[in-house]
Amino acid sequence: MKRLTQLSFLVLFLVIGNIFGQQEKGIIGQNNWLHNWTDFKPNQQDYDSPTQILTGDITKNTRLYKRDIYLLVGNVFVTNNAILTIEPGTVILGDYASKASLTIAKGSKLIAEGLETDPIVFTSNRSVKRSGDWGGIIILGEAPSNKFGNGSVASFYSDLSSSAYASTNYGGDNIESYSGILKFVRIEYTGKRIKTGDYFNGLLLAGVGIKTTIENVMISYAGGNSIEIIGGEVNLYKIVSYRSSNSDYKFNFGAQCWIDNSLAVRSPYTSSSSGARCLQVMSYDKKEEVDFSKKGTSVLATNLTLVNDSENLQSDIDKGLVKEAVFIGENALLAMDKSVISGFNPAVLLEDKINVNQENLEKIKFANMYFNNCNGNIFVENNANNEDLENWYGNTSFFNVYAKSFNSETFIDLNNDKRPDFRLRINKILATNELDPDLRSN
Repeated sequence: MKRLTQLSFLVLFLVIGNIFGQQEKGIIGQNNWLHNWTDFKPNQQDYDSPTQILTGDITKNTRLYKRDIYLLVGNVFVTNNAILTIEPGTVILGDYASKASLTIAKGSKLIAEGLETDPIVFTSNRSVKRSGDWGGIIILGEAPSNKFGNGSVASFYSDLSSSAYASTNYGGDNIESYSGILKFVRIEYTGKRIKTGDYFNGLLLAGVGIKTTIENVMISYAGGNSIEIIGGEVNLYKIVSYRSSNSDYKFNFGAQCWIDNSLAVRSPYTSSSSGARCLQVMSYDKKEEVDFSKKGTSVLATNLTLVNDSENLQSDIDKGLVKEAVFIGENALLAMDKSVISGFNPAVLLEDKINVNQENLEKIKFANMYFNNCNGNIFVENNANNEDLENWYGNTSFFNVYAKSFNSETFIDLNNDKRPDFRLRINKILATNELDPDLRSN
Protein backbone atom coordinates (compact mmCIF):
# COMPACT_ATOMS: atom_id res chain seq x y z
CA MET A 1 0.00 0.00 0.00
CA LYS A 2 2.84 2.34 0.91
CA ARG A 3 4.59 1.55 -2.41
CA LEU A 4 1.38 2.26 -4.35
CA THR A 5 0.99 5.60 -2.58
CA GLN A 6 4.58 6.53 -3.39
CA LEU A 7 4.07 5.55 -7.04
CA SER A 8 0.88 7.59 -7.28
CA PHE A 9 2.65 10.59 -5.78
CA LEU A 10 5.50 10.22 -8.29
CA VAL A 11 3.06 10.10 -11.24
CA LEU A 12 1.23 13.15 -9.88
CA PHE A 13 4.55 14.98 -9.43
CA LEU A 14 5.58 14.22 -13.03
CA VAL A 15 2.21 15.37 -14.41
CA ILE A 16 2.33 18.64 -12.45
CA GLY A 17 5.94 19.18 -13.40
CA ASN A 18 5.09 18.63 -17.06
CA ILE A 19 2.25 21.15 -16.96
CA PHE A 20 4.42 23.87 -15.47
CA GLY A 21 7.32 23.02 -17.77
CA GLN A 22 5.34 23.29 -20.97
CA GLN A 23 6.11 25.59 -23.86
CA GLU A 24 4.82 29.13 -23.34
CA LYS A 25 5.80 30.77 -26.64
CA GLY A 26 3.39 31.65 -29.43
CA ILE A 27 -0.38 31.21 -29.22
CA ILE A 28 -1.35 29.23 -26.16
CA GLY A 29 -4.25 27.36 -24.65
CA GLN A 30 -4.86 23.99 -23.08
CA ASN A 31 -7.06 23.27 -26.08
CA ASN A 32 -6.80 24.58 -29.64
CA TRP A 33 -8.93 27.73 -29.39
CA LEU A 34 -9.16 27.95 -33.21
CA HIS A 35 -11.70 25.12 -33.21
CA ASN A 36 -15.40 25.66 -34.01
CA TRP A 37 -15.56 29.37 -34.85
CA THR A 38 -12.76 29.89 -37.42
CA ASP A 39 -12.86 28.98 -41.11
CA PHE A 40 -9.66 28.55 -43.13
CA LYS A 41 -11.57 27.62 -46.31
CA PRO A 42 -14.25 30.34 -46.44
CA ASN A 43 -14.61 30.08 -50.23
CA GLN A 44 -16.28 26.71 -49.73
CA GLN A 45 -19.17 28.20 -47.75
CA ASP A 46 -22.45 28.62 -49.62
CA TYR A 47 -24.94 30.96 -47.93
CA ASP A 48 -28.60 31.38 -48.83
CA SER A 49 -29.88 34.43 -50.69
CA PRO A 50 -30.33 37.59 -48.58
CA THR A 51 -33.73 38.24 -47.06
CA GLN A 52 -33.05 41.76 -45.73
CA ILE A 53 -31.15 44.79 -47.06
CA LEU A 54 -29.06 47.19 -44.98
CA THR A 55 -28.39 50.53 -46.64
CA GLY A 56 -28.13 54.24 -45.81
CA ASP A 57 -27.91 55.49 -42.22
CA ILE A 58 -28.96 53.54 -39.14
CA THR A 59 -30.04 56.25 -36.71
CA LYS A 60 -31.88 54.27 -34.03
CA ASN A 61 -31.20 51.10 -32.07
CA THR A 62 -31.40 48.15 -34.45
CA ARG A 63 -31.09 44.37 -34.04
CA LEU A 64 -30.07 41.89 -36.73
CA TYR A 65 -31.44 38.37 -36.35
CA LYS A 66 -29.94 34.99 -37.11
CA ARG A 67 -33.09 33.93 -38.95
CA ASP A 68 -32.36 36.48 -41.71
CA ILE A 69 -29.44 36.89 -44.09
CA TYR A 70 -28.54 40.54 -44.66
CA LEU A 71 -27.15 42.27 -47.74
CA LEU A 72 -25.01 45.29 -46.89
CA VAL A 73 -25.36 47.80 -49.75
CA GLY A 74 -23.23 50.93 -50.19
CA ASN A 75 -21.66 52.88 -47.32
CA VAL A 76 -23.82 52.11 -44.28
CA PHE A 77 -23.33 54.40 -41.25
CA VAL A 78 -24.56 53.79 -37.70
CA THR A 79 -25.03 57.31 -36.33
CA ASN A 80 -26.92 59.38 -33.75
CA ASN A 81 -25.52 57.32 -30.83
CA ALA A 82 -27.48 54.32 -32.08
CA ILE A 83 -26.59 50.74 -31.14
CA LEU A 84 -26.43 48.04 -33.82
CA THR A 85 -26.83 44.62 -32.16
CA ILE A 86 -26.16 41.42 -34.10
CA GLU A 87 -27.34 38.02 -32.88
CA PRO A 88 -24.97 35.02 -32.78
CA GLY A 89 -24.96 33.09 -36.06
CA THR A 90 -26.07 36.05 -38.19
CA VAL A 91 -24.64 36.30 -41.72
CA ILE A 92 -24.08 39.70 -43.37
CA LEU A 93 -23.10 39.73 -47.05
CA GLY A 94 -21.10 42.71 -48.33
CA ASP A 95 -22.38 43.74 -51.74
CA TYR A 96 -19.73 43.54 -54.46
CA ALA A 97 -21.48 45.86 -56.94
CA SER A 98 -21.74 48.80 -54.50
CA LYS A 99 -18.49 47.96 -52.64
CA ALA A 100 -20.37 47.97 -49.35
CA SER A 101 -18.94 49.04 -45.99
CA LEU A 102 -20.16 49.38 -42.41
CA THR A 103 -19.08 52.38 -40.30
CA ILE A 104 -19.86 52.85 -36.62
CA ALA A 105 -19.73 56.62 -36.11
CA LYS A 106 -18.31 58.23 -32.97
CA GLY A 107 -20.73 57.77 -30.09
CA SER A 108 -22.55 54.84 -31.70
CA LYS A 109 -21.90 51.18 -30.87
CA LEU A 110 -21.66 47.77 -32.51
CA ILE A 111 -22.60 44.80 -30.34
CA ALA A 112 -21.58 41.77 -32.40
CA GLU A 113 -21.20 39.05 -29.80
CA GLY A 114 -21.24 35.64 -31.42
CA LEU A 115 -20.62 32.28 -29.81
CA GLU A 116 -17.79 29.80 -30.29
CA THR A 117 -20.27 27.39 -31.86
CA ASP A 118 -22.28 30.11 -33.61
CA PRO A 119 -20.04 32.96 -34.87
CA ILE A 120 -21.21 36.08 -36.68
CA VAL A 121 -19.98 36.19 -40.29
CA PHE A 122 -19.34 39.18 -42.56
CA THR A 123 -18.43 37.98 -46.05
CA SER A 124 -18.76 38.65 -49.80
CA ASN A 125 -22.01 38.13 -51.70
CA ARG A 126 -20.18 36.77 -54.77
CA SER A 127 -20.36 33.10 -55.66
CA VAL A 128 -16.61 33.13 -56.35
CA LYS A 129 -15.16 35.25 -53.56
CA ARG A 130 -11.92 37.22 -53.76
CA SER A 131 -9.98 39.77 -51.72
CA GLY A 132 -11.39 43.26 -52.16
CA ASP A 133 -14.96 42.17 -52.95
CA TRP A 134 -16.39 44.72 -50.50
CA GLY A 135 -15.17 47.45 -48.16
CA GLY A 136 -14.92 46.41 -44.53
CA ILE A 137 -15.84 47.53 -41.02
CA ILE A 138 -14.79 50.88 -39.51
CA ILE A 139 -15.31 51.74 -35.85
CA LEU A 140 -14.74 55.36 -34.79
CA GLY A 141 -14.27 56.28 -31.14
CA GLU A 142 -13.63 59.17 -28.79
CA ALA A 143 -10.12 58.29 -27.57
CA PRO A 144 -7.09 60.46 -28.51
CA SER A 145 -4.47 60.07 -31.22
CA ASN A 146 -1.21 61.98 -31.65
CA LYS A 147 -2.57 63.95 -34.60
CA PHE A 148 -3.20 67.68 -34.44
CA GLY A 149 -6.88 67.95 -33.59
CA ASN A 150 -9.21 65.04 -34.33
CA GLY A 151 -9.03 62.81 -37.38
CA SER A 152 -11.29 61.75 -40.23
CA VAL A 153 -11.63 58.67 -42.43
CA ALA A 154 -13.53 60.54 -45.16
CA SER A 155 -10.92 59.54 -47.76
CA PHE A 156 -12.22 55.96 -47.67
CA TYR A 157 -15.57 56.91 -49.22
CA SER A 158 -16.66 58.28 -52.55
CA ASP A 159 -19.69 60.51 -53.18
CA LEU A 160 -20.23 61.47 -49.55
CA SER A 161 -22.89 64.08 -48.88
CA SER A 162 -21.82 67.14 -46.88
CA SER A 163 -23.91 65.94 -43.93
CA ALA A 164 -22.15 62.55 -43.94
CA TYR A 165 -18.70 64.02 -43.35
CA ALA A 166 -19.42 64.50 -39.65
CA SER A 167 -19.93 60.73 -39.37
CA THR A 168 -16.34 60.08 -40.52
CA ASN A 169 -14.65 61.96 -37.65
CA TYR A 170 -12.93 60.26 -34.74
CA GLY A 171 -10.92 61.18 -31.66
CA GLY A 172 -11.30 63.07 -28.41
CA ASP A 173 -10.04 62.83 -24.84
CA ASN A 174 -11.99 59.83 -23.56
CA ILE A 175 -9.51 56.95 -23.31
CA GLU A 176 -12.19 54.79 -21.68
CA SER A 177 -14.79 55.32 -24.41
CA TYR A 178 -16.90 52.30 -25.34
CA SER A 179 -17.68 51.46 -28.97
CA GLY A 180 -19.12 48.00 -28.37
CA ILE A 181 -18.14 44.32 -28.63
CA LEU A 182 -16.75 42.16 -31.41
CA LYS A 183 -16.47 38.58 -30.22
CA PHE A 184 -16.51 35.35 -32.23
CA VAL A 185 -16.76 37.26 -35.49
CA ARG A 186 -15.37 36.41 -38.94
CA ILE A 187 -14.69 39.14 -41.53
CA GLU A 188 -13.87 37.87 -45.03
CA TYR A 189 -12.88 39.19 -48.48
CA THR A 190 -12.75 42.88 -47.59
CA GLY A 191 -10.40 45.55 -48.93
CA LYS A 192 -11.93 47.37 -51.88
CA ARG A 193 -9.63 49.88 -53.57
CA ILE A 194 -10.38 53.55 -52.81
CA LYS A 195 -9.86 56.66 -54.90
CA THR A 196 -6.51 57.51 -53.29
CA GLY A 197 -5.10 54.20 -54.51
CA ASP A 198 -5.20 52.75 -50.99
CA TYR A 199 -7.53 50.00 -49.75
CA PHE A 200 -10.19 49.47 -47.13
CA ASN A 201 -9.11 47.34 -44.17
CA GLY A 202 -10.90 44.32 -42.82
CA LEU A 203 -11.35 46.15 -39.52
CA LEU A 204 -10.29 49.75 -38.88
CA LEU A 205 -10.34 51.00 -35.29
CA ALA A 206 -9.78 54.77 -35.09
CA GLY A 207 -9.78 56.48 -31.70
CA VAL A 208 -11.36 53.43 -30.08
CA GLY A 209 -11.33 53.38 -26.27
CA ILE A 210 -10.20 50.76 -23.77
CA LYS A 211 -13.67 49.62 -22.74
CA THR A 212 -14.34 48.30 -26.24
CA THR A 213 -13.99 44.49 -26.50
CA ILE A 214 -12.20 42.94 -29.51
CA GLU A 215 -11.79 39.20 -28.96
CA ASN A 216 -11.93 36.05 -31.09
CA VAL A 217 -12.07 37.90 -34.41
CA MET A 218 -10.82 36.30 -37.64
CA ILE A 219 -10.07 38.38 -40.74
CA SER A 220 -9.44 36.35 -43.90
CA TYR A 221 -8.29 37.37 -47.39
CA ALA A 222 -8.28 41.11 -46.75
CA GLY A 223 -7.30 43.19 -49.78
CA GLY A 224 -5.93 45.87 -47.44
CA ASN A 225 -4.68 45.43 -43.89
CA SER A 226 -6.53 42.90 -41.78
CA ILE A 227 -6.64 45.23 -38.77
CA GLU A 228 -5.47 48.83 -38.60
CA ILE A 229 -5.43 50.75 -35.31
CA ILE A 230 -5.24 54.55 -35.52
CA GLY A 231 -4.76 56.20 -32.14
CA GLY A 232 -6.97 55.16 -29.26
CA GLU A 233 -6.30 52.60 -26.56
CA VAL A 234 -7.57 49.09 -27.15
CA ASN A 235 -6.71 45.47 -26.37
CA LEU A 236 -6.82 42.68 -28.95
CA TYR A 237 -7.16 39.08 -27.78
CA LYS A 238 -7.29 35.84 -29.78
CA ILE A 239 -7.26 37.57 -33.17
CA VAL A 240 -6.55 35.66 -36.40
CA SER A 241 -5.33 37.28 -39.61
CA TYR A 242 -5.25 34.83 -42.51
CA ARG A 243 -3.72 35.42 -45.94
CA SER A 244 -4.00 39.19 -45.97
CA SER A 245 -2.80 40.98 -49.11
CA ASN A 246 -1.39 43.78 -46.99
CA SER A 247 -0.31 43.90 -43.34
CA ASP A 248 -1.97 41.77 -40.70
CA TYR A 249 -1.76 44.19 -37.76
CA LYS A 250 -0.95 47.86 -38.35
CA PHE A 251 -0.63 50.35 -35.48
CA ASN A 252 -0.19 54.08 -36.08
CA PHE A 253 -0.74 57.66 -34.88
CA GLY A 254 -0.31 57.15 -31.14
CA ALA A 255 -2.17 53.87 -30.74
CA GLN A 256 -1.77 52.36 -27.26
CA CYS A 257 -2.40 48.64 -27.61
CA TRP A 258 -1.92 45.25 -26.07
CA ILE A 259 -2.27 42.38 -28.52
CA ASP A 260 -2.23 38.96 -26.87
CA ASN A 261 -2.51 35.30 -27.91
CA SER A 262 -3.04 36.10 -31.59
CA LEU A 263 -2.08 34.60 -34.94
CA ALA A 264 -1.03 35.85 -38.37
CA VAL A 265 -0.60 33.45 -41.27
CA ARG A 266 0.91 34.96 -44.39
CA SER A 267 1.19 33.46 -47.85
CA PRO A 268 3.78 34.74 -50.35
CA TYR A 269 1.27 34.02 -53.11
CA THR A 270 -1.37 36.44 -51.82
CA SER A 271 0.79 39.25 -50.38
CA SER A 272 1.25 42.59 -52.13
CA SER A 273 4.71 43.26 -53.54
CA SER A 274 5.69 45.90 -50.96
CA GLY A 275 4.91 47.03 -47.42
CA ALA A 276 3.07 43.91 -46.29
CA ARG A 277 4.07 42.70 -42.83
CA CYS A 278 2.55 40.73 -40.00
CA LEU A 279 3.13 43.55 -37.52
CA GLN A 280 3.72 47.19 -38.45
CA VAL A 281 4.26 49.66 -35.60
CA MET A 282 4.58 53.35 -36.53
CA SER A 283 3.86 56.68 -34.85
CA TYR A 284 3.13 58.62 -38.06
CA ASP A 285 3.45 58.59 -41.82
CA LYS A 286 4.79 62.17 -41.93
CA LYS A 287 6.19 64.10 -38.98
CA GLU A 288 4.23 67.23 -39.82
CA GLU A 289 0.98 65.31 -39.22
CA VAL A 290 1.49 64.81 -35.50
CA ASP A 291 1.84 66.64 -32.21
CA PHE A 292 5.00 65.41 -30.44
CA SER A 293 3.68 66.55 -27.08
CA LYS A 294 1.24 63.62 -27.32
CA LYS A 295 2.05 59.93 -26.89
CA GLY A 296 3.61 58.07 -29.77
CA THR A 297 2.47 54.57 -30.69
CA SER A 298 3.15 51.95 -28.02
CA VAL A 299 2.40 48.24 -28.50
CA LEU A 300 2.77 45.33 -26.11
CA ALA A 301 2.66 42.05 -28.07
CA THR A 302 2.54 38.81 -26.08
CA ASN A 303 2.16 35.23 -27.28
CA LEU A 304 1.90 36.02 -30.95
CA THR A 305 2.52 33.44 -33.67
CA LEU A 306 3.61 34.94 -36.99
CA VAL A 307 3.95 32.36 -39.76
CA ASN A 308 4.90 32.57 -43.42
CA ASP A 309 3.35 29.57 -45.15
CA SER A 310 5.78 28.95 -48.03
CA GLU A 311 5.95 25.69 -49.91
CA ASN A 312 9.60 26.41 -50.72
CA LEU A 313 10.91 29.19 -48.50
CA GLN A 314 14.28 29.73 -50.16
CA SER A 315 12.75 29.81 -53.62
CA ASP A 316 10.12 32.33 -52.49
CA ILE A 317 12.82 34.49 -50.88
CA ASP A 318 14.87 34.38 -54.09
CA LYS A 319 11.80 35.54 -56.03
CA GLY A 320 11.31 38.48 -53.65
CA LEU A 321 7.98 37.15 -52.37
CA VAL A 322 8.91 37.01 -48.67
CA LYS A 323 9.53 40.14 -46.59
CA GLU A 324 10.05 40.90 -42.91
CA ALA A 325 7.50 39.84 -40.29
CA VAL A 326 7.79 42.94 -38.07
CA PHE A 327 8.51 46.56 -39.03
CA ILE A 328 9.09 49.29 -36.42
CA GLY A 329 9.10 52.97 -37.32
CA GLU A 330 10.88 55.93 -35.75
CA ASN A 331 9.56 57.08 -32.34
CA ALA A 332 7.40 53.99 -31.91
CA LEU A 333 7.61 51.57 -28.96
CA LEU A 334 7.24 47.81 -29.21
CA ALA A 335 7.70 45.23 -26.45
CA MET A 336 7.34 41.70 -27.84
CA ASP A 337 7.40 38.75 -25.48
CA LYS A 338 6.92 34.96 -25.70
CA SER A 339 6.19 35.09 -29.43
CA VAL A 340 7.09 32.98 -32.47
CA ILE A 341 8.30 34.32 -35.82
CA SER A 342 8.75 31.59 -38.42
CA GLY A 343 9.85 31.75 -42.06
CA PHE A 344 10.52 35.44 -42.89
CA ASN A 345 13.15 37.56 -44.64
CA PRO A 346 14.25 38.78 -42.07
CA ALA A 347 12.26 38.41 -38.85
CA VAL A 348 12.40 42.09 -37.85
CA LEU A 349 13.26 45.32 -39.67
CA LEU A 350 13.81 48.70 -38.00
CA GLU A 351 13.24 51.88 -40.00
CA ASP A 352 16.54 53.37 -41.14
CA LYS A 353 15.73 56.61 -39.26
CA ILE A 354 16.23 54.77 -35.96
CA ASN A 355 19.70 55.19 -34.52
CA VAL A 356 21.01 51.94 -33.06
CA ASN A 357 21.88 53.03 -29.54
CA GLN A 358 20.91 51.94 -26.04
CA GLU A 359 18.23 54.60 -25.65
CA ASN A 360 16.36 53.48 -28.77
CA LEU A 361 16.89 49.76 -28.26
CA GLU A 362 15.38 49.99 -24.78
CA LYS A 363 12.16 51.13 -26.51
CA ILE A 364 12.17 48.08 -28.81
CA LYS A 365 12.22 44.89 -26.76
CA PHE A 366 12.28 41.25 -27.83
CA ALA A 367 12.36 38.74 -24.98
CA ASN A 368 11.56 35.02 -24.67
CA MET A 369 11.21 34.90 -28.44
CA TYR A 370 11.38 31.90 -30.77
CA PHE A 371 12.93 32.95 -34.09
CA ASN A 372 12.63 30.06 -36.52
CA ASN A 373 13.89 29.55 -40.06
CA CYS A 374 14.23 33.24 -40.87
CA ASN A 375 16.72 34.66 -43.35
CA GLY A 376 18.34 36.79 -40.66
CA ASN A 377 16.76 37.98 -37.44
CA ILE A 378 16.85 41.73 -36.68
CA PHE A 379 18.16 44.38 -39.11
CA VAL A 380 18.00 48.10 -39.77
CA GLU A 381 16.39 48.98 -43.09
CA ASN A 382 18.91 49.32 -45.95
CA ASN A 383 21.76 48.00 -43.80
CA ALA A 384 23.03 44.44 -44.19
CA ASN A 385 25.29 44.67 -41.13
CA ASN A 386 23.28 43.68 -38.06
CA GLU A 387 26.13 42.66 -35.76
CA ASP A 388 25.26 45.23 -33.08
CA LEU A 389 21.61 44.18 -33.06
CA GLU A 390 22.48 40.47 -32.94
CA ASN A 391 24.79 41.08 -29.99
CA TRP A 392 22.14 43.14 -28.17
CA TYR A 393 19.14 40.82 -28.63
CA GLY A 394 21.29 37.68 -28.50
CA ASN A 395 22.24 38.46 -24.91
CA THR A 396 21.23 35.55 -22.69
CA SER A 397 19.27 37.89 -20.42
CA PHE A 398 16.60 38.18 -23.16
CA PHE A 399 16.11 34.38 -23.33
CA ASN A 400 15.59 34.46 -27.10
CA VAL A 401 15.82 31.16 -28.98
CA TYR A 402 16.96 30.67 -32.59
CA ALA A 403 16.08 27.56 -34.63
CA LYS A 404 16.00 26.20 -38.16
CA SER A 405 13.01 23.87 -38.59
CA PHE A 406 10.29 23.42 -41.18
CA ASN A 407 6.90 24.81 -40.20
CA SER A 408 5.48 21.28 -40.30
CA GLU A 409 7.96 20.32 -37.56
CA THR A 410 7.51 23.54 -35.58
CA PHE A 411 3.73 23.60 -35.16
CA ILE A 412 1.37 20.88 -34.02
CA ASP A 413 -0.78 20.56 -37.16
CA LEU A 414 -0.74 23.58 -39.47
CA ASN A 415 -1.53 21.51 -42.60
CA ASN A 416 -4.94 20.44 -41.37
CA ASP A 417 -7.34 22.38 -43.63
CA LYS A 418 -10.35 22.11 -41.35
CA ARG A 419 -8.81 22.21 -37.88
CA PRO A 420 -5.26 23.56 -38.07
CA ASP A 421 -3.30 23.87 -34.85
CA PHE A 422 -0.64 26.61 -34.80
CA ARG A 423 0.50 26.04 -31.24
CA LEU A 424 4.21 25.49 -30.95
CA ARG A 425 5.53 21.93 -30.81
CA ILE A 426 8.87 21.45 -29.07
CA ASN A 427 9.67 17.89 -28.06
CA LYS A 428 5.95 17.20 -28.53
CA ILE A 429 5.02 19.45 -25.59
CA LEU A 430 1.97 21.65 -26.07
CA ALA A 431 1.69 25.34 -25.21
CA THR A 432 -0.76 25.58 -22.32
CA ASN A 433 0.03 28.52 -20.06
CA GLU A 434 -3.01 30.63 -20.93
CA LEU A 435 -3.29 34.02 -19.26
CA ASP A 436 -6.16 34.44 -16.82
CA PRO A 437 -8.84 36.70 -18.39
CA ASP A 438 -9.01 38.68 -15.12
CA LEU A 439 -5.34 39.57 -15.51
CA ARG A 440 -5.90 40.73 -19.09
CA SER A 441 -8.40 43.33 -17.96
CA ASN A 442 -5.97 44.96 -15.50
